[in-house]
Amino acid sequence: MKILVLGAGGMGGYYGARLIEAGADVTFLVRPARADALAHHGLRMHSELGDFRGMVKTVVADDPGTGYDLILLACKSYDIDAAMDAIAHVAAAGAAVLPLLNGLSAYEKLDRRFGRDHVLGGVSYIATTLAPDGSIAHAGRADKLLVGARTPQAQRLAADFHRLASRTPGIRGLSSNIEQELWNKWVMIAAGALMTCLMRGTVGDILKTRDGRRLMEQAIDECSTVAALCGYPVPDRVAEEMRDRLLDETSTWAASMMRDIAQGARRIEADAIVGDLIAHGEAAGRDLPLSRIAYCHLQVYQGRRG
Repeated sequence: MKILVLGAGGMGGYYGARLIEAGADVTFLVRPARADALAHHGLRMHSELGDFRGMVKTVVADDPGTGYDLILLACKSYDIDAAMDAIAHVAAAGAAVLPLLNGLSAYEKLDRRFGRDHVLGGVSYIATTLAPDGSIAHAGRADKLLVGARTPQAQRLAADFHRLASRTPGIRGLSSNIEQELWNKWVMIAAGALMTCLMRGTVGDILKTRDGRRLMEQAIDECSTVAALCGYPVPDRVAEEMRDRLLDETSTWAASMMRDIAQGARRIEADAIVGDLIAHGEAAGRDLPLSRIAYCHLQVYQGRRG
């Protein structure tokens, strides 16, 4: 399988390296500065599941080439418009798109631009970061990747990619209901993000306060309710896992958006993770008071940084 990976940051670089190990023909679509760095130092990835270091193929936006079967899209949600422009030529030549993005708003844009038959569904549970020296660090051993077709026409490609990804370390799944999996992750990420960003602390920090558990349960309830109203109720097993994660007093976990805020990031995924969930809730006639407070907080941050 010939795969174009948009970017060689934390997630794109990590999964691109794993796919190379599995035998895929992988090329990274990167900015000129990143292409130069990769040409000099190669792609370096550190993980408890196995390190990777080697030279990789790169292209820049002006000349991405053709003949790709799949485009792996692992950008931030606020970069989706620029990402679509960058891959438009490759997608027009027949490549399908596999997004690994938070929320569902990006899927709506991708469907309008490239057609639903050409956009697979992807869910990743992993913590990766791009270090200042250009290397990629995988925190811990957690690496769960689920893929699935969103239309019957994409089933064969989804199955082919899953077979390829299954040669790599980590949990790999081919979902027959990837839309539900997308909602499952969105609910968990939104509940955790709105609380850890609002309180500027980890799950453990929040639960050690007087009202932290009650507020975290309210966040979980608000986000889960939206999913149910939209026709994607969170399954009991997933709900239990979410509560175990977000109600663990010993947890040091915080949403990646909270870590972005702590580092003074100019742009964050507030709209895609929290704002769009509120919009779905309002469209279904449900008010989400805690989520609205958190979103207001995030918008103030964005305004001050912007």
